[in-house]
Amino acid sequence: MTISQKREYTRGKLAKEAGVNLETIRFYEKIGLMPDPPRTGAGYRCYSIDHLKRLKFIRRSRELGFTNNEVSGLLEMVDGSYACDEVRDIALVNAGIIAGKINDLAKMQAALEGMAAECSGGETPDCAIIDRLLEE
Repeated sequence: MTISQKREYTRGKLAKEAGVNLETIRFYEKIGLMPDPPRTGAGYRCYSIDHLKRLKFIRRSRELGFTNNEVSGLLEMVDGSYACDEVRDIALVNAGIIAGKINDLAKMQAALEGMAAECSGGETPDCAIIDRLLEE
């Protein structure tokens, strides 16, 4: 075992290294994405480099739009065996979902910009944006 594999982290140090907060680690442990770490004789949690790698994997996956259930599935593949085409298919499905969200956001942006263009501004209570939002 190399020195880096023996490295131990407290929950606070693990959170800092992975770029997450303590509550995130607690939540991931609660829902089973992170395994319970071993404890020292005094009862302190003792996280390893493998915990750090797993936590970074989860964080990156979540940043890319994977749900906790999807991350769980990816972790099952990592922990067991997986075929690259399975992972690719999951990634492409999520890429399609993101493309749909981008399209929806662009429509929302255009609608807001259109409403703002109709607004004359000023301090009167007569507002074209409010009027548009009140339309049926």
